[in-house]
Amino acid sequence: MKQITDIVKQYWGFDAFMPLQREATQCVMEERDSLVVLPTGGGKSLCFQAPALAMSGMAVVVSPLLSLMKDQVDALRANGVPAARIDSTMTAAERRSTHEAIQARRMKLLYVSPERMAQPNFIAYLQVIGVAYFVVDEAHCISHWGHDFRPEYREMRALHDNFPDTAIHAYTATATNQVRRDIISQLHLRDPAQLVGNFDRPNLNYRVQKRAKGVTQIMETVDAHKGEPGIIYCLRRTDVDTLSDQLTAAGYKALPYHAGMNDIERKRNQDAFSNDEVDIIVATIAFGMGIDKSNVRFVLHTAMPKSIEHYQQETGRAGRDGLPADCCLLYSYQDFMVWKNITGKMEDDKARRTSQQKLREMLGYSQGFACRHKALSEYFGQPYANSRCDACDVCLEQFEKMENSGEIAGHIFRAVNALGDIAGPRYTTLVLTGSEDERIKARRHNKCASYSALSAYDEKTVRDWIEQMTQQGYLEKQGEYSILYVTSTGHDAFTSGEGGPQLMRPAPKTTGKKATRAAAAPVTSDQYDAGLFDALKKTRLETARKNNVPPFVVFSDATLRDMARRMPDSYDTFLSVQGVGEKKREAFADRFLEIIRVYRNDHPDTTPVKSNPSDSTRKPNPSSEKAGALFEQGRSIAEVAEIMKRSPSTVEGYIVEYFYRQKRTNPEPWITPDTMDAVRRAFTEVDGERLKPVFEKLNGEIPYWQIRLCKVCLENQSEEDTAGG
Repeated sequence: MKQITDIVKQYWGFDAFMPLQREATQCVMEERDSLVVLPTGGGKSLCFQAPALAMSGMAVVVSPLLSLMKDQVDALRANGVPAARIDSTMTAAERRSTHEAIQARRMKLLYVSPERMAQPNFIAYLQVIGVAYFVVDEAHCISHWGHDFRPEYREMRALHDNFPDTAIHAYTATATNQVRRDIISQLHLRDPAQLVGNFDRPNLNYRVQKRAKGVTQIMETVDAHKGEPGIIYCLRRTDVDTLSDQLTAAGYKALPYHAGMNDIERKRNQDAFSNDEVDIIVATIAFGMGIDKSNVRFVLHTAMPKSIEHYQQETGRAGRDGLPADCCLLYSYQDFMVWKNITGKMEDDKARRTSQQKLREMLGYSQGFACRHKALSEYFGQPYANSRCDACDVCLEQFEKMENSGEIAGHIFRAVNALGDIAGPRYTTLVLTGSEDERIKARRHNKCASYSALSAYDEKTVRDWIEQMTQQGYLEKQGEYSILYVTSTGHDAFTSGEGGPQLMRPAPKTTGKKATRAAAAPVTSDQYDAGLFDALKKTRLETARKNNVPPFVVFSDATLRDMARRMPDSYDTFLSVQGVGEKKREAFADRFLEIIRVYRNDHPDTTPVKSNPSDSTRKPNPSSEKAGALFEQGRSIAEVAEIMKRSPSTVEGYIVEYFYRQKRTNPEPWITPDTMDAVRRAFTEVDGERLKPVFEKLNGEIPYWQIRLCKVCLENQSEEDTAGG
């Protein structure tokens, strides 16, 4: 694997593999069929791209989107990798040049569509040329159980028949256990290695809100990311056009993108987004977008997608550089009814039942109040070990539990029973909140016991509680008008007074925790010079336009932030920046080094920023200082927690602060030398400074606080060595 490691460093500028990349790459090198499921941003492409440079022959990658193929090929060429695509948009000269490179055995990666792979003459062409291995990207498209089934993908079943001695590697970002089994069956994979990564994206912050304020609600998210790239999904094409016009009129840089546009206009808008000419692309959730843009900082759904798989893939376009990004879903029950009507018209009975089940699961996620990261992980069959993620609206306590849930539910139960066949959600809400609606007076429902029982709450809150009780199984909706009925579960809870619903409402803004982003990103906002980062971004845009490529093809945001942190000052140190390979150093080092030099001359106090510089200088609070005095005595975590009447997790934070303040380099007696050595080795084998890859590298056997404490010791040792030198 040393050859692959050297290739990755030379062409991509990475010093280490992300989780499962090494194993996936090994499968390609050993010519063993494989199914690799890695989340968006998990480095899937590198797994099958890097081996092509180490093996003889040419690899063929089957990809469903022309725009995605173009971006992948552009990025590969920018890294110095011989790659090409064959598609209908190419000129005769481009086709001829590609054919000549293939014939001369210079090509290493060839991207094609599934439709082209189904053509007998193209299969015959490849049989003569010879193929090192096949990659079926977005492999979930081959499965009826997947979220984006495409009939043309079924033609891939013949690959092993036409190329019996050639390995096939299937890749996807979203696949349940059922879909994975179907992919293996449909592609006739032979004893494949199955590598399934962690579906959780800790750098994404998930929020779900009932749609209530129209474009104003949308602008709240957009305004939180001024000048940053974002994708907004809508349910209908007309919604896309209307919202795009509204945003543009309000001064935002936004363009539409949907299947109703002609190819030229759609491509122009996508290129404008990729090239940072506009900040926002507004698209239909039903139309697949080949956006390979790593620095998307927010994804906003203005309506509920039709499945969790769709939602996972669409939100997965945010934060692919590993940096924090926000994912906000605005939904209403009407979205569910629209999708239910659409899927109900499907002729295939099996497909219809599958689609409607997935739709119910998506509604359950939208209306639920479980940790969003946990809900998504468990949907894809993976346990979520953490008690809270601190990266979703639920864990950040943007909702509050109603202590009187049983009392509220009782009023709703009684109203539903009293109203009978006219207990629609809206009408029931009006009765409970004491509305003066003439229909209520005409039916004398203003005289029933439930009238005005929940008048202390607004209509939106009460309607939400009705939806929560429906989602939790205490109520159900029947018929064309969604008339409410109490279920057997609800009846049991109502009569026994036990096991009733737990109702939630948005927390008051003065008490709810701030919606911070996940803290697991490799480079956080206090770890790089923001002014230099902006200067580097401007230079990147100029360089990209000069080379006629998207800015992220030059350098990702993550690379620029690392550059703004390290501030390399020579050709050699430029190569130490994460994401800078030899080809990019050769092409861009002179220009970017000059920008750094000029910036530092103009800002003489600027120095390379160390990790978490504020941690060692901030003034400790009295509790932290008291804990530090106890640690000086060699007290254990449990002892300090007992003495101070604090939770162990709080005390674990105190000991990290204590180590920062005291510049301690030896973690004993709290951590054994063996643990320290294991953490040190793990940090040398993972990419960057994040704790989670180290935690995973150590198989979850060493707690996060111990890893963090060891990291502090290693940083302090490094400072001592530097000072001593």
